[in-house]
Amino acid sequence: MFLSKLLEPVKIAAREAGALLWQLYQSGDFQQQQKADQSPVTSADLAANRIILNYLSELTPDIPIISEESFLLPLAQRQHWPRYWLIDPMDGTQEFVARSGDFAVSIALVEHGWPALGVIYWPKEDVLYYATRGHGAFKQQRHLINRIQVNQHQAGSRLKIAISRRQPLQPIADLLQADEAVDYIALGSCSLKSCLVAEGKADCYLRLGPTGEWDTGAVQVIVEEAGGKILDSEFMPLSYNQRDTLANPDFMVIGQTEVPWPDLIKARRTERQLTS
Repeated sequence: MFLSKLLEPVKIAAREAGALLWQLYQSGDFQQQQKADQSPVTSADLAANRIILNYLSELTPDIPIISEESFLLPLAQRQHWPRYWLIDPMDGTQEFVARSGDFAVSIALVEHGWPALGVIYWPKEDVLYYATRGHGAFKQQRHLINRIQVNQHQAGSRLKIAISRRQPLQPIADLLQADEAVDYIALGSCSLKSCLVAEGKADCYLRLGPTGEWDTGAVQVIVEEAGGKILDSEFMPLSYNQRDTLANPDFMVIGQTEVPWPDLIKARRTERQLTS
């Protein structure tokens, strides 16, 4: 009941932040700079962040918030939180700057160490993906709402893999077993590629390179409620709010869990610089 009461207000918050992003995207009225880790951030990210922070602080003043664009408290101050908001005000800043339109707002509620509510809003297409734990995953485009499920991949059929528009293809191809027939689907934004798997338009998404827990929080529950999983490159679950850093390891978003994924994708040891 608690989650269901929060879902509609969070969808509104995501839409409001997304509407501002889309306005700034169309007008070009934003500034870009580099963060300390050399990743891009724009004044649009920060403006959307303020909208979401204000909205969630008013909605649930007793629930703390972790955002990609806000100061991160030390682990000792946050590791025992029973629940917290985990947000990325704009997932796909590079796509925003590159003018592809493939960027999204991501809002998750994490309860007892695992995402329980997730909302993704794609302003370009006016699409919401959302889920709450135990109640299925949904795609809403304008007023049309459909329940979504991962693709039922058939043995021997071509594997559909979501990939980045910006990253080289070869490292991804190298992770596949040599005889696997593959079709690649290019899209921007980590969360949008994950949602492709959740709605059955891709069988998996392989992510190599830097991401944060805010990149997977909302889609974690959406993918799981659609019948899939998000695992690291050693086929182990991700974790949330358990380390000093919120950096993710390389990970994969997989669809139908009955598929023998270790036979299709090579396991790869992850650099565990992520430990506290």
